[in-house]
Amino acid sequence: MGADQVRETLKKATDSPTFDRGRNPEVAFYGGTFTGLGKEKMKELLEAASPFIEDGDFTAVRVSTRPDFIHEEGLSVMKALHVKTVELGVQSLDQEVLLRSRRGHTAGDVVRAVKMLKESGFRVGMQLMPGLPGDSRDRFLATVERVMGLDPHMVRLYPALVIRQTGLARMWLEGSYEPLTLEEAVYQCAQAVSLLERKSIPVIRIGLMISPSSLEKGRILAGPWHPAFGFLVRSAIYHQGIAPDLPAHGTLRRIRLYVREGEVPIIRGYKNRGIGMIEEKTGAKVLGIGTDNTLPPGRVRFCEL
Repeated sequence: MGADQVRETLKKATDSPTFDRGRNPEVAFYGGTFTGLGKEKMKELLEAASPFIEDGDFTAVRVSTRPDFIHEEGLSVMKALHVKTVELGVQSLDQEVLLRSRRGHTAGDVVRAVKMLKESGFRVGMQLMPGLPGDSRDRFLATVERVMGLDPHMVRLYPALVIRQTGLARMWLEGSYEPLTLEEAVYQCAQAVSLLERKSIPVIRIGLMISPSSLEKGRILAGPWHPAFGFLVRSAIYHQGIAPDLPAHGTLRRIRLYVREGEVPIIRGYKNRGIGMIEEKTGAKVLGIGTDNTLPPGRVRFCEL
């Protein structure tokens, strides 16, 4: 990518009838190691985006990069050219997981990078990837706890997928790597989101945003891919929260549930699986869902029918 392509892309975006300045859009350089491009290339790309920010079309720039490619020279360039947020491809803070996954950076690199970015005034994002080689529930939970200690401004969760023609694909094909099941990935991410958001660390994305080329048949070989993965996780968290409000198993035969109006989709779950979970837990048939906006958020009441 060069300066001309940046200008062309941003001009196309601002000319679109759906472009809305009121949503405070940002320019994002994702999908690579931005701070590894070198000082001059970074300047070229950021200077191409600068007029669009100075004119008020976009509010700032955000970039993604590796934790071991944070250096003073790069920070100075970004600071001068409207970069406000730097997201780090952390994936794990377990040293063995990082080694087995051949990430090429250490947990210490992450700690150092976060410190440098914060001291320079950047907002810091951290991208985590449960299910890497050598990972486990306990190891991922320990990573989440270390992340909480670093107190980033935001986190993204991307469960590991086996993509064709990658090192992980070779490991999977030879039988040395087994990805998470969908159920386990949802469980681990639900635990992580609950812990992080309890500490007021927003989780801004759950599940990999797949490009059309990645969805080509045979591109994803294995792993917990689901088109509504984030919704599955949010629904799981919601159902954990309402569990104490439900009747004990076997005490009622038919019930009607009431929730706040905006919570109807999440209690139903993906393809009504949430209702099935409630029926399994309570032993009662759910005959309908009504709305009651006097309920506190995340609470449910029921009546016997």
